Amino acid sequence: MDLRSFGLFGADTPADAALDALVNDPAVHRVEAHTDLNFVKRHTFDRSGIELDFGGHRVTTTGIEPNTNDNPFGAVLYFKGRRTGSTLTAKLSAPMPDLADIFEVPDAGAFGVGEWWAVEIDAKPGGGQYEKEVQRLVQVTQRVDGTHIRVNYKIGWDLAAGRTFHWTKVEPVTRSHVRNMVFEGVPDADQLSGSHPVAYEYAVSCDVSGIDATGTFWPVVMRRWCTYFHTYQCQLKNPSSVTWGGAGYLTQQIYCLYGHVEDCHTANARHLNDWTASAYGYVTNCHGDGDDQGPFVTHGQFEHDLVYTGNSGLMTFANSGTAWGGAAKRVSVTRHVCSWFVARVAVTDLTLEDMRVIGNAQSGSGMIWINADGAQLRGCTASGPLVISQSSQRSTRPTVVADSAFTLGKGAEVTAANVSAAVHLERVALDGLDGASFKGTGPLVLDACAFTGKPDAAPSAFAHSSVTVRGGRHQDTGLVLNGAKDQEVVVEGGAVLGGTNASGALLSRTGDKDRTVRWRLGVCTSEPTGDTAHVRLTEGANEYLAQGVVLRGGSLDLAEAAFAEGWLLHSGCVEDGTARTRLPAEGDRVRHKDGNLLLG
Repeated sequence: MDLRSFGLFGADTPADAALDALVNDPAVHRVEAHTDLNFVKRHTFDRSGIELDFGGHRVTTTGIEPNTNDNPFGAVLYFKGRRTGSTLTAKLSAPMPDLADIFEVPDAGAFGVGEWWAVEIDAKPGGGQYEKEVQRLVQVTQRVDGTHIRVNYKIGWDLAAGRTFHWTKVEPVTRSHVRNMVFEGVPDADQLSGSHPVAYEYAVSCDVSGIDATGTFWPVVMRRWCTYFHTYQCQLKNPSSVTWGGAGYLTQQIYCLYGHVEDCHTANARHLNDWTASAYGYVTNCHGDGDDQGPFVTHGQFEHDLVYTGNSGLMTFANSGTAWGGAAKRVSVTRHVCSWFVARVAVTDLTLEDMRVIGNAQSGSGMIWINADGAQLRGCTASGPLVISQSSQRSTRPTVVADSAFTLGKGAEVTAANVSAAVHLERVALDGLDGASFKGTGPLVLDACAFTGKPDAAPSAFAHSSVTVRGGRHQDTGLVLNGAKDQEVVVEGGAVLGGTNASGALLSRTGDKDRTVRWRLGVCTSEPTGDTAHVRLTEGANEYLAQGVVLRGGSLDLAEAAFAEGWLLHSGCVEDGTARTRLPAEGDRVRHKDGNLLLG
């Protein structure tokens, strides 16, 4: 049906009555607009199997009725399925593992194959009030036995025995689509006077495309309890608010599954896309500019298995606060460009590939900040620092940053003190080193890395329990071991330490004199400038082994006091023009005279 059949040839007459008549007529499956329209009502439909196509014409809301308080579902077009009175409660008698799709229920006979149910777990014990690992609209696909059913969703988190699920049968809206409108919201509006075009709740396979919106308040496309959907070729420019919680979005998905957001754009908005307590979503070729509020976010309510490909705009994940849990898992971002990337909270198994972060005037921009819980980065660059902290320990894979480059400011903290996980930097370039600190306590591996400082800059300080430097070059910087407990440093694999720094030593230690530092220098080259020391040890307990090291120029400063405990073996090394400033006297635990090639 064509809205012109109701005498609507423009926005002078409200189109609300005509729209209601058509959508509520079961014989109508497609409604077309061929003129501009104005709506003054907020419509709620339970209609399935209908398509509303506005033909690219203007849709305005001049004089629209007030919204209710804090209601992002008060859209002009709100499609809502029905929660029935059928409810069940099921307590797990055994743990339910990650990626399980078989649920324990009291009576499988209460569930029919093909039925849709809203399933929600109780809040996580000891957590925030909204910390719920499962909140989804699912379809029953199989009765496995008398007390188990299979649904069309693999959970994303391990659940302990004793956790309780709540099931509610739903009659969803299905295949009701909205397309092709230029939507103009109410200028300078608030949450009551503002307007936005589309919302869905308890909806399946409902798509939205071709909406070009300006001046909206709540999200242009709002979804909750939705499964299987495609939002594409939509835009939002200059919404009424970017500071009110939930306002100024292009699209938000709450408790949603299997969504695809594609070919969308925002300008000066809050969020382009928000996954809240959602899973298995895909975002492709979406771009946000004027993006200080962050186009791409997850909320932190146990989102999992999300993929972003070929997008641009600021990203922050799981960053909404402790009430929601601050957790996400298996989030992958590929070929992304932004001014800032932050996943500092409990994001597990994050994967970043080919990300370009280029800072702007916004404070904190230029950084990549990750959680050391299975994060893996490859081919990423940032005009600012790499920051690694740790707030969760769920992953079985190490944190690895490879084939990437970052620029650090003075005193930059690369690994935070709460990092206990193993961290590997492989073929990573860190530039601008000046007093950088690696405060983590777990193992740190620097494999074929290029670390570059300045001759007058402070060396880098390492608190990690073990630091392995394998290959690569460390120029005009140095390694100062400053951990609170015993440490080990290994330099091998052809690594090169060169230049100088403000401390005048390439390898040294500070801090607690009582702790033992184990020095393992293998096949490597040290070539300081001037009288900079290759190694300077003046105190503390040290176990020093150097074999196969090439020392060019500089000095070797190993004081007697540094070996009152421990031991020293310095043999099979080449010292080319190296001044032995201090070496302890040989004895049962000290050897350094024989077996070295000394070149004057």
